Amino acid sequence: MGTIRLTTAQALVKFLDNQYLNADGVETKFVKGIFAIFGHGNVLGMGQALEQDSGDLVVYQGRNEQGMAHAAIGFARQSLRRQILACTSSVGPGAANMITAAATATANRIPLLLLPGDVFATRQPDPVLQQIEQSHDLSISTNDAFRAVSKYWDRVSRPEQLMSACINAMRVLTDPAETGAVTLALPQDVQGEAWDFPDYFFQKRVHRLDRRLPTPAQLEEALALIARKHKPLIVVGGGVKYAEAGQALLKFAERFQIPFAETQAGKGTIVSDHPLNVGGVGETGCLAANLLAKEADLVIGIGTRYTDFTTASKWIFQNPAVSYLNLNVSNFDSYKLDGVQLLADAREGLTALEAGLQGFESHWGGQIEQAQSKLLKETQRVYAATFNTEDFIPEIADHIDREALFSEFERLTRSVLTQSSVLGTLNAQLPKDAVIVAAAGSLPGDLQRVWRTKDYNAYHVEYGYSCMGYEVNAALGVKLAQPQREVYAMVGDGSFMMLHSELVTSIQEGAKINVILLDNMTNGCINNLQMEHGMDSFTTEFRFRNPEGGKLDGGFVPVDFAAIAGGYGCKTYRVTTLDELKAALADAQQQTVSTLIDIKVLPKTMVHKYFSWWHVGVAQTSTSERTRQVAEKLNQHIDQARKY
Repeated sequence: MGTIRLTTAQALVKFLDNQYLNADGVETKFVKGIFAIFGHGNVLGMGQALEQDSGDLVVYQGRNEQGMAHAAIGFARQSLRRQILACTSSVGPGAANMITAAATATANRIPLLLLPGDVFATRQPDPVLQQIEQSHDLSISTNDAFRAVSKYWDRVSRPEQLMSACINAMRVLTDPAETGAVTLALPQDVQGEAWDFPDYFFQKRVHRLDRRLPTPAQLEEALALIARKHKPLIVVGGGVKYAEAGQALLKFAERFQIPFAETQAGKGTIVSDHPLNVGGVGETGCLAANLLAKEADLVIGIGTRYTDFTTASKWIFQNPAVSYLNLNVSNFDSYKLDGVQLLADAREGLTALEAGLQGFESHWGGQIEQAQSKLLKETQRVYAATFNTEDFIPEIADHIDREALFSEFERLTRSVLTQSSVLGTLNAQLPKDAVIVAAAGSLPGDLQRVWRTKDYNAYHVEYGYSCMGYEVNAALGVKLAQPQREVYAMVGDGSFMMLHSELVTSIQEGAKINVILLDNMTNGCINNLQMEHGMDSFTTEFRFRNPEGGKLDGGFVPVDFAAIAGGYGCKTYRVTTLDELKAALADAQQQTVSTLIDIKVLPKTMVHKYFSWWHVGVAQTSTSERTRQVAEKLNQHIDQARKY
């Protein structure tokens, strides 16, 4: 047996450089590169290893640890989990900054390899800089906080432990059912410690993404369930996209005339104008899908986690006879809602169902076309909505002085643009193959309800964790994954201020992204939520403190976001009319540098919900009559919802 004397960090880099993934006969280098922010906890270990010999790994310089990890998530997701970027940070704050990103990756089932530095394994210099001391347990460090949000966690406290840690890390990262964040904590002294590693540890490894076939017994049960139902509705989850099962889905749906609705992760698998695509379903669902959902007697969930937004807190499927068929590669997800389990790869499961189902015909008749027609008319209506339109957010219309609000906003910005009209213009003007990226606030809801996807894998909305600050940073990852496509980060003012660090990295890398920033001077989604549920507007609008009452109910706080991005080196635009927006979009497409379009949009002009409900924690006792009424209504809906 031959050996190679390397430091732990050098061995880790060499190992990562030799990992490959084989999917359907196509072999891809699994780890393309590493995002790094160096500090005292990793610069002399991982930093030295990467400087000495990074192999074919590309090293990217991050600006914020959470931001660079979000970029890595965006990269892996847009690559359909076939390729990843790792992330290395220092100890303490650098590591802690990545915890939110780890949770985002795990919630969305996206592979993310995190390599945070850690405190000294020898403990000789304890407490080392940035070390948290716990008097009851000296083995604890900041990195233990990753345990709750990682699918695999390990601390490499000896060089020889690296080998089993790396093999298990790859096992999880390449498993479509178990993937998520993988954290390998690296004590800074161990990173630099040398050991004689066996040379076979560094051999080329090809991890195979095998497609799991359904068992005959499960397939028979699934076919029997479909055969005795009349109005099935398919729910397309992210698992369909990651399995590249779109064509199998179309073949199955078209043969038996079964409509399909989309989750946030599944949207973009099939273009919106397909006659059986009834759009987003659930709490942020559209008019068509939510109309059919109430009548469906069978829900065929394919690659979906059945989140509360997809099921409207287990309320949207109102047919008393409704059953669930869960086609999923994850056994955990296949058991949800007491569904009949079909544990298989989405493409293989759909192919088996299509081949085995004989003589079936759905009984939807003309309802699918009627629902589609209503959706198109409604989409056209909201895209054409102006500030004079009266029915924005009808649930709170009686509780705001709409005229005064709009007048104040217009006085500050000279804009009376509505959010929905801006989305309509964007939907019409963006290139067909452009990728849109969104994550938090009111935009994901509006996009799922009315955005019309025109190309495959062009809709990239993170809504498993709904993480503010994901958008701009993930857009960089999307661009690194698919540099030939235009990428548009759609972000609200609140989310942009939360985190946009890797916008600078996009300039550094020459990886052009376009930031579409909708500024309504409000955390609009949560502002609507509180007002819909009996509260007044309270600390969700961005307002100055009022000296008269001491509360945050003074005038709006204006921000020139174009000036911020311009300082970074972006090409920027300020937009207050639709004509200005069209001109900015046209010019931005001609640019080679990242752009930002600062669009001022009236508050409370997002798209309202369609026949949905969401279970949120409402005060069960209050001095407010409105709050008491909302609590009573919530209790009525709970009685109509499935309990588990």
